[in-house]
Amino acid sequence: MPDDLIIAACDGAASPNPGPAAWAWVLAGPDGAVVRWEAGPLGRATNNVAELTALLRLLEATHPAAPLEVRMDSTYAMRAVTDWLPGWRRRGWKTAAGKPVANLELVRTIDDRLEGRDVRLVHVRAHQAGGDPYNAAADAAAAEAARTQNPAGSAYGSPLPTAEDVPAGGGSGDGGTGGRGGAAGRRSGGAGKSGGPGRKGMTARYPGRCRCGASYAAGTTIAKNATGWGHPGCVDA
Repeated sequence: MPDDLIIAACDGAASPNPGPAAWAWVLAGPDGAVVRWEAGPLGRATNNVAELTALLRLLEATHPAAPLEVRMDSTYAMRAVTDWLPGWRRRGWKTAAGKPVANLELVRTIDDRLEGRDVRLVHVRAHQAGGDPYNAAADAAAAEAARTQNPAGSAYGSPLPTAEDVPAGGGSGDGGTGGRGGAAGRRSGGAGKSGGPGRKGMTARYPGRCRCGASYAAGTTIAKNATGWGHPGCVDA
């Protein structure tokens, strides 16, 4: 794994669909905690628009020279970029059925932003206990921004929402796999659910930070607490 690799996640939300919508992205720091995040409202839009916008905003917020790994749960957004886009471009931005490509402006802008970049898209399953913490954070941030229709993020001094802060059903989790590389042309498979439950919790697949302020490593046992996941002994802290 390159030393300068940026680990990130993005997600969109619309509830109902279409309805009040928003996008969000998060960046992981060296210690595994979310170091930067941003969410923005879209007014009334579809979930597909929100998912594509989240990816675009993430690409715009990260340095194009740094390799980027993006964890996301939207099959539509991933397949649009990894599977369908080359054919759309070849056919003059028409589908295989000869119809105009949906959300064309977003798709073409994402295509431009990916040019020359080393970007790997990794599919993760949404709303999984012990699942990818960055996707969960982006999902919660997008759902909260869709509900409030207010921008938020670390630059605003906003606390990062958790799943417990927002009503269920604001995000997406439609399955699928895919990947897109930059110059190297890498493709990615899906990243699945974290390790199975133990007596006290789950096995952490990724490093993170507990509510006590101390970090935990991948492979350690973690348990659900009032603000997320952390050391089993800190559940009732």
